[in-house]
Amino acid sequence: MSSRLLSARLVPLAQRASSRTSAAASRHIHSHHSSSAGSLLRCESGIRATRRRIWPAGTIRFSNAVIVRNASFARVIPNILMKFARIPALFAGATITGLAYVQYQATLAGNYAVDVFNRGKDTVTGVAGGLFGGAKDILDQTRKGIENTKEQVELPEWMQKILRIHEEIGNGEGGGSGPGGEDPKQSRVGAGAGVAGGTAAAYGYDSSDEEDPRSHAEAAKDDQMMVLTKKMIEIRGILQTVGQSNALTLPSIVVIGSQSSGKSSVLESIVGHEFLPKGANMVTRRPIELTLVNTPDAQAEYGEFPALGLGKITDFSSIQRTLTELNLAVPDSECVSDDPIQLTISSPHVPDLSLIDLPGYIQVVGHDQPSELKQKIADLCDKYIQPPNVILAISAADVDLANSTALRSSRRVDPRGERTIGVITKMDLVDATRGASILKDPRYPLRLGYVGVVSRVPPQSTSLFKKGSGNISSLISRNESAFFNAHPLEFGPQSGVAVSTTTLRTKLMHVLEQTMAASLQSTSDAIHQELEEATYEFKVQYNDRPLSAESYLAESLDGFKHAFKEFTESFGRPHVHEMLKEELDQRVLDLLAQRYWNKPITTLSLAPPEPDSLADLPKADPESLYWHRKLDASTSALTKLGIGRLATTVVANAIQANVDRLISQSTFASHPFARQAITEAASGILNERFYSTSDQVENCIKPYKFEIDVEDGEWARGREHAARVLKNELQAVDEAVKNVEKAVGGKKKLRDVVGFVDKTRKGEIVVEGDGRSGAGGFSSDLLQKGKEALFLSDRATLLNLRLRALKSPQCATKMNKYHCPEIFLDVVSTKLVSTAVLFLNVELLSEFTYQFPRELDIRLGRGLGQDEIDRFAREDPKIRGHLDVIRRKELLELVLEKMEGVRDLERGRGKGKGKREEKKANGSGNGSARGWGIF
Repeated sequence: MSSRLLSARLVPLAQRASSRTSAAASRHIHSHHSSSAGSLLRCESGIRATRRRIWPAGTIRFSNAVIVRNASFARVIPNILMKFARIPALFAGATITGLAYVQYQATLAGNYAVDVFNRGKDTVTGVAGGLFGGAKDILDQTRKGIENTKEQVELPEWMQKILRIHEEIGNGEGGGSGPGGEDPKQSRVGAGAGVAGGTAAAYGYDSSDEEDPRSHAEAAKDDQMMVLTKKMIEIRGILQTVGQSNALTLPSIVVIGSQSSGKSSVLESIVGHEFLPKGANMVTRRPIELTLVNTPDAQAEYGEFPALGLGKITDFSSIQRTLTELNLAVPDSECVSDDPIQLTISSPHVPDLSLIDLPGYIQVVGHDQPSELKQKIADLCDKYIQPPNVILAISAADVDLANSTALRSSRRVDPRGERTIGVITKMDLVDATRGASILKDPRYPLRLGYVGVVSRVPPQSTSLFKKGSGNISSLISRNESAFFNAHPLEFGPQSGVAVSTTTLRTKLMHVLEQTMAASLQSTSDAIHQELEEATYEFKVQYNDRPLSAESYLAESLDGFKHAFKEFTESFGRPHVHEMLKEELDQRVLDLLAQRYWNKPITTLSLAPPEPDSLADLPKADPESLYWHRKLDASTSALTKLGIGRLATTVVANAIQANVDRLISQSTFASHPFARQAITEAASGILNERFYSTSDQVENCIKPYKFEIDVEDGEWARGREHAARVLKNELQAVDEAVKNVEKAVGGKKKLRDVVGFVDKTRKGEIVVEGDGRSGAGGFSSDLLQKGKEALFLSDRATLLNLRLRALKSPQCATKMNKYHCPEIFLDVVSTKLVSTAVLFLNVELLSEFTYQFPRELDIRLGRGLGQDEIDRFAREDPKIRGHLDVIRRKELLELVLEKMEGVRDLERGRGKGKGKREEKKANGSGNGSARGWGIF
């Protein structure tokens, strides 16, 4: 920061300094830096020498301040502060006198200017630290007297600014007299400065080179207004969640303008970042509902897309890319959509505002755009600029207001201009006189007035004192100040026009607060009515039964666990044994059919003769090697079937099927997410235990692969069970024959076909070829049914034969096992099943019963987040309706509670306003601020 800039900050003091005194001080400082530095005594002596030489004639010398104890500090303070305020100015002026030290001194001056006036955090380095250290020692001696004087005397505004600068230097980080670096006794002036600092960033004063022009009363009032606006924007967000009624909304600021009017630049200057989509073609195709949230205590600036769930985005170029992608998702055939994009930007440098950016008006439709695009944009804008929204009509200064599309559209819905703010952009493109006349144009009056801005970002050039920052507010503010200050007659304080982005911010905050306040009463009445309807619906339809997503999930999970417990009590070892025995019975029947019974009929040729027919088995020699090998091979095939994997698969499939059955009978049936989670939990446990269980079962049945001992009791039970199995098989054969009769069209037709096939098999009829195209006047399909019926008939005959054999005395003893293979194989299968069940119960069933409920707790209990729980509950339409009524009722009650809080804040402001008016009536106030009535 140059000496000119530092001097400009202290204009009231610089005007009182004579040129002779400044030159002498400059020579002294130069000689001081030329000597060896670092001694505190030398620094203090330099200060004393400076004090003797630069104090103006006629002032009270500081040496007399201690002697004259009864002198009022009100007379001494201006002179004291004038001398100490000159120190940084003299130091800054001296930094450019020596060519060899220009870079070094410039760096120190830059750090000093940024840290003292902008940050107030870091201490001054180098010689400046020594100078201000000595000055601080003197000021500490007079601090108590200064505080007492400030409490009793109303100081001028310029003096209050000087005191604020001094207190910022003295009470920065690491400074102050208290243990925390802060003086516990703060004066009223200091408190006022703190209140003003709380809102200065939001209004844009911290990012400019100008002092905050607001008085302490105005800053305090603006701070209260920001609190009210923040709460009302919060209420507006809740009402948007409630939805369903236009009455349940608070106003926003709708930004409209032509595509080339500078609409995006105005919004970006308010936010302080370039974040809106830009492009050669029409990029803004959807409304952008922009909510600015002031976060004074936060250091970071970030944006959020609530509907997308992307989290906090600190890179504003990423926000710009996201907005561009969301807008370009609208197809070119439509070009615009009324589906809004919700964006929230939180920053300590933005005010609390609710803005809606709309696609810009166009005059001519492009050849690649739909013909109705112009009307669609107009209709979309008309939808948003309806009452009670505030209209921010953007017009360029180089375009006549008579041709402003934004003003023309606002006139249709706001003919008296009561809720329209005119913003004239590109003020630097026209003559200053013309620009001022546009802002005062009486032909297009607006009650809220016009504001002229130069919101484009100037080219950023590298500067010696430039401190890099991603925020463009300071660049825009300096550019605006340079332009408007260059034309004081047209844009100065006495011109009667409003200019600069900072002024626009202030106006937007005030207008939005007043507009929201005006609509709160009607909104409150609508909320009461909606709440009564929601309460009535909750009582009538749901009998005042409380419900939440968490409680619904817990109840559903408890009910499912209870049903699972009942299943485990019935699905024990007996059930598993029965299930496995049925499976092995079928495998025994397959082995008997394969090795003992007749084969299926595949051709119409003569059947080959059977040397050893099963009908001859009861009369066969007990020592016949043929029948011995048949039974041994069948037994080996049964024991080496892979009982471990077969039994584990059967039990696992049965468990999984029962879990699916329990899901279909529970409330989880209408919840795809929960159904999938439960199924995956069951299959995960079963898969984890599958291989170890099957291996264990296979190892335990290994002895039966070498030798099988049969007891008399086992043989008797096997004989009874084998007979039942054959009877069941005989019934199945009879059912199959009936099905074939239905397929061919009756018994008579089937009997004719079967007779023809039987004759061909006996050789009584010779069929040429293979009969695939039909034979004997029967089609190929009918002949196939005949073969199947003949096979079933032979099977029934054989089963009846074997049933008689099992009941004969020959099969009553185990000694004749080769004559009764059905009984022996049944006994073997029973032994295999009994052994397998023991280990299946321990290795699989018990483990599953123990782990499954705990896995459910993990997947559907502790493992779910709040969003997943809500999504689960809303999958059921009935539960969704119940939750919507409860949520609507709770949100409406919350809004009413927050409105009561706003009412309390307004009451407090009303009391403060009364005290200010009373103070003004007594002649002790500087003026009263206008209040706002919310209700």
